[in-house]
Formats: sequence, C-alpha cells, structure tokens
Amino acid sequence: MIDNLEPITIRAIELRRISLPLVTPFRTSFGTDNSRDILLVRVETDSHVGWGECVSGNDPLYSSEYVEGSQHVMVHHLIPRLFAFNSARMSAHDVAHILEPVKDHRMAKAALEAAVLDAQLRANNVSLASHLGSVNELIPSGVSVGIANSIDELVTTVGGYLDEGYARIKLKIEPGWDIEPVRVIRQTFGDHIPLQVDANTAFTRHDGPLLAQLDPFNLLLIEQPLPEDDVTGHALIAKQVGTPICLDESIVSSLAAVDAIERGACSIINIKAGRVGGYLEAVRIHDVCRERGIPVWCGGMLETGIGRAMNLALAGLPNFTITGDVSASERFWKKDIVTDPIRLENGQVRLPKGSGAAVHIDQSFLNDVSTSAITLRP
Repeated sequence: MIDNLEPITIRAIELRRISLPLVTPFRTSFGTDNSRDILLVRVETDSHVGWGECVSGNDPLYSSEYVEGSQHVMVHHLIPRLFAFNSARMSAHDVAHILEPVKDHRMAKAALEAAVLDAQLRANNVSLASHLGSVNELIPSGVSVGIANSIDELVTTVGGYLDEGYARIKLKIEPGWDIEPVRVIRQTFGDHIPLQVDANTAFTRHDGPLLAQLDPFNLLLIEQPLPEDDVTGHALIAKQVGTPICLDESIVSSLAAVDAIERGACSIINIKAGRVGGYLEAVRIHDVCRERGIPVWCGGMLETGIGRAMNLALAGLPNFTITGDVSASERFWKKDIVTDPIRLENGQVRLPKGSGAAVHIDQSFLNDVSTSAITLRP
C-alpha cells in the first residue's frame, strides 16, 4: 500500500446523525441494541465528496467511545487539526499523524480518515479495494447471531441464516449462555457448519476450565473471552483451551497485535477498522499478522452500506482467510442508506465496483432518517 495519490483540499466536513431501527434486536454481553444512532462524515473537496461512518455505539459499552462523544471530539479537537493542516493540501495517509496528539478516540479518527480517503480515491479514480491491496472480489459471508431469549429461538434463527446461505455462524455467548447453546446448535445442524463464538469480554481468567468445555464442538475460535486489558489472562486461557483464541477488543493497533501474538495471547485476530483507528492501520495489522502466520478476519459493527462496503474492500486482502462478519445489508436494515445495498450471493458478498468505496447514497432516504447535520468549514 503506497500513497501515490494526488492530495486534496478539504472545503467542508459535514457531520450527519441518522437513526435506523434494526430488523431485530441484537443482544450481546454488553446489552441489547434495538436501533442505531449513527454518525456519518461527509468530506467535500473542490470536485468530489467522500463518506465515512463512525462505528461508536449509542452508549460507551463496547468501548469508551459513544456517538455523542465522537461528534464532540470531532468538532472541538479533530476537525480543527485537519483544517489547520489543510492549507498545504493533504492525503488520507496524513490524517493519522495529524490527529495523533489527540489520545485514543480511534473510532472518530477512523471515520474522518475514511471520508478523506474516499474523497481522495474518487478524485484519483482509484478504488478503495485496489488501494488497500484487495485480491478478492467475492468475499465469503458470515453472520453474527445475538443472544436469544431461548434455545428454541436460537435454533430457529440459526436455521434461517443457514437457509439464506451464510457460510459461517458466530454465536454470542456470556456466562450462563455458553456451553448449552453451542451444544444444541452443533447437534441440530451438524459438525460441517463453520461455527465460532464471541464472548465480548464477558468471562474472567478463572473460566479456563469452563471455556475448555467448548473444545468438543470443533469451533473455529473463541473470540475475546476476557476483558480487553487482560492480555496475560488470554495467554493463560490459551494454554487451558484447545480451541483457538481470537482477540478483538484487545487489538487497537499493529503494535498491540504484535504484543498479543508474541505473548501467546491469541492465534487469530479479528480486525475492525473503526476499533484500530482506520483502514490504513487495519492494513498494517493485516501485514504484521501475515508476517507471523496469524490468520485474520473482518469483524462488523452494525454498519450501514457505507462502512459495509469499506469492510468488504479490507476483507479482500490475502490474509483474511477466515470468514468474517461481512453480512448482507438486510441482516440488520430493512432499508439501507445506499442505493445498492450489499446482497448475499451463494454465501458470498461482492465488492462494489467504482472509485473510492464505490457506494452511492440514497439522498432522499438519508434525509428522511437524519436527526441532525452540521457543516464545518476551514
């Protein structure tokens, strides 16, 4: 990935909030989402527009970031820094360095970088996929299944997704909803179904013997069983559990990835661009994992078609060898804000073609679901 793009000058940045109801409630160990308050970033140059999507949640539960806080830090700290640099023209590859003095707020930074990158790529007539280094146009599609109200409900839900053709099932688990749901799904649908679980930090380093009870079910991986700051605990769990341990929340940068790998805390990594500060850092994590023989996969954060298309471009890189959460738009949204939603094709989803992220906004529907919009200028 080489920055050989012509730089751009930002004329305006719009921060737009939209409210979208989920098709069905989505429950994890953090809580239940019924709808999403989503912050979109629109970057305007002299000739092109670029879009980014902030994946921070309604509340600071998955991480310390949340939508209201992300907008505040963009308005008062991040965007002023971009505008101060902007007089010299800029590249998306400059964004992380410009914003580095502001600690953390990776999801807010990632959304700004994505919008600048999308605008710059469109101005240069280059696709996001080719710029990141994608080698695949069709991406196997997995689906994330939230914690259900009952085992019977879970079986019905999983059966429906398998009927739709999804290539892999991920079950959310938490203490008390762990061994039995997995046992029933394996028993009902068979060992040939690619299956993994995600604990979203819900267990402790004392739960190794419990998690080891998942070993007979031939899972692809156990994702983030312990709190994100307990890397040593994950290394201890990895010695007690035969199923591969995958880290998600713990991996916030390429440096964190190298540290976790070298400490034996994981043998697989889930890469989410928003969590690590942007798609460019996500590629660096992909690269350090590839160098060390650690497979990766692309996680999802209930994105609209904007973030979903960008995730597809990332998931096409060569070391994304494990099926990720790049599901169809209709998995979460009755109607998406893009004119061509991501659709499932025989268990796969196809990269959109065109410059940038190659998505087009349904402006009428976007206006209908918008709750606020502010425009900032240099």
